[in-house]
Amino acid sequence: MAKKKLNVAMIGIGFMGRAHSNALLQVNRYFDTGFDLRMKVVCGRELARTEAFAARWGWEDVATHWEEVVGRKDVDAVDIVLPNALHAPVAIAAAQAGKIVLCEKPLAMNAAESRAMVEAAAKVPTLVWFNYRRVPAVLLAKKLIEEGRVGHVYHYRAKYLQSWGVEAPDSWRFRASEAGSGALGDLLAHSVDLAMLLNGDVQEVTSIQKTFSREREVDDAVAVLARFANGSVGTLEATRFASGRLNGNTFEINGAKGALRFDLEDMNVLEFFDNTEGPETSGWRRIYVTDAAHPQVGKFWPPGHIVGYEHTFIITLAEFLDALAAGNEFHPNFEDGDRVQQVLDSVSRSALARAWQSPGGAPDPLPVD
Repeated sequence: MAKKKLNVAMIGIGFMGRAHSNALLQVNRYFDTGFDLRMKVVCGRELARTEAFAARWGWEDVATHWEEVVGRKDVDAVDIVLPNALHAPVAIAAAQAGKIVLCEKPLAMNAAESRAMVEAAAKVPTLVWFNYRRVPAVLLAKKLIEEGRVGHVYHYRAKYLQSWGVEAPDSWRFRASEAGSGALGDLLAHSVDLAMLLNGDVQEVTSIQKTFSREREVDDAVAVLARFANGSVGTLEATRFASGRLNGNTFEINGAKGALRFDLEDMNVLEFFDNTEGPETSGWRRIYVTDAAHPQVGKFWPPGHIVGYEHTFIITLAEFLDALAAGNEFHPNFEDGDRVQQVLDSVSRSALARAWQSPGGAPDPLPVD
């Protein structure tokens, strides 16, 4: 059967632009998606850099103004890999032009923007690049939870620890006008998305945020206490000032029947504790998620051959294209991204008000000293 052509435009040529370009190039080499992907046009601010990027990654055409790209008749899908401040205007314009819209995380600068994006894209397929959902070990964790192997959950603990912020050069990620937030949107967004994927909705939070560098406009670190709808309690922490941690995205789930823990710096391993075993044999079990029996691993290498960071984008794109071909709703979509943004906004409100806040709630007045 002939594959349907899908012409893709990508807006942005930074680090994520490389990750997404690689996924577009590789997805049909590992998955039978039913789509013939055409990397039609890539857009960047500087023509020379954009032309060099296009030549390296196989983009057919280049542009320097996103407004010229989103309305092109030869573009079916728009992939947004821009600073956070541009997510909403580009996504809304693309959706209004009837394009499929893919967008990096966090979805927006704030919940007002993310809600506007959801409304604008109500009639088009959407994707938010929460790629860690597609780590095979995370997919296995979700499967074990759904099978009841963990039982009723008591605790959910998550940390996203990086160290590059201590002596980092100036970047849009440190400017509030372009990023909206710091560790909150850059790192905690991933932790919140995984928490809600694995443990359900967040009901309320209380938090602190801290900026260690006086030159920064955004938070360097954030710590959260959370109550989940399933009755469990959680802690979530994100920082760019964790010396010794390069990309430590971790979670641990403690339940009545068992427990799970994961660390992205050891991403091919999921640890499982079976609480139903007797004391003679009980203990943490390291599961190497590298077998064809594990979720999505069989699409890549023989058993024991590990997958890497880039494969999470390939799997995300493959599952999105499968949903698109079948006419099914894909997750995470803009509504999922908005739910994450609602939690992030409540974290910011809580840090300001020094009080518990609920996602979607109105800001509370600051306490009087």
